[in-house]
Amino acid sequence: MLATAVAVVGVLVGGLLTAVALTGHVFGAWPSPESLTPGLIGAGMLGTAPGLFAVNRVRAWREARSLVHPLAVVLAGLFTVSLLDAGHLYIARGGSVVPVLFSLGWLFVLGTLCVCALIALARQYLTPAGPPGPRGAPLPAWSKPALAVLGSAWLGIGTGLLVRPGFWSGFVPWSVSRLDAQALGVWALALGVGVLAALAEDDLGRTGPALIALPGTGVAVTVVLACRASAVDWSSGPALCLAAMVAGLLLAGLSGRVLLARSLAAESRS
Repeated sequence: MLATAVAVVGVLVGGLLTAVALTGHVFGAWPSPESLTPGLIGAGMLGTAPGLFAVNRVRAWREARSLVHPLAVVLAGLFTVSLLDAGHLYIARGGSVVPVLFSLGWLFVLGTLCVCALIALARQYLTPAGPPGPRGAPLPAWSKPALAVLGSAWLGIGTGLLVRPGFWSGFVPWSVSRLDAQALGVWALALGVGVLAALAEDDLGRTGPALIALPGTGVAVTVVLACRASAVDWSSGPALCLAAMVAGLLLAGLSGRVLLARSLAAESRS
């Protein structure tokens, strides 16, 4: 229920943020110097929605946790940074009616979903665990170093943007505010947690929803970056690193889907 609710919100809010950003206009819960940041936040919401809908089909917690943990990071992180920097939201700064109402709804919906996510996780971990299930399709040995590097890169950048946004925002290859940097940091941190969680699971069968969300996020982010390419300083090192890391998300997700499909096909033949 939590995953479905977040997916519906992600499609509606993420679609709105992405669509407005693609037109070159800025819209969000707070003022941003460049439309690219709210567009990327919306792209993250849109890209993960198919994976969240797929959580309905899983049979055990071990098949959902590689996506639910990053989901909890996003909800708790965005709500926390929005609350701590509430003075920068339109509801505090004032403005036209639509952004003010949107910022109010942003806080209310995020807060509600954050509480629900924490309650769901607490109930999950307080419930006595059953016997661990079998591992059907372990990750190929050649993929593990690449996944470790990719996950660590997203995790490190996300942590830096969250903890020291004033310093690390200078490495973002477009104009960002402090709240922009921290919101992007939350998403980067969640992507790092998701990739490293899949690595820790070491089983493609346990990462089905995550393998849908990963390339979906990569595609959505790529579309926004391509449409708003003029806002990015592509001659800088951080821009090239970002392109490589987004490509890593796409490759990891697509190759994982291919390997999982082959494993399921081999299992059905046997």
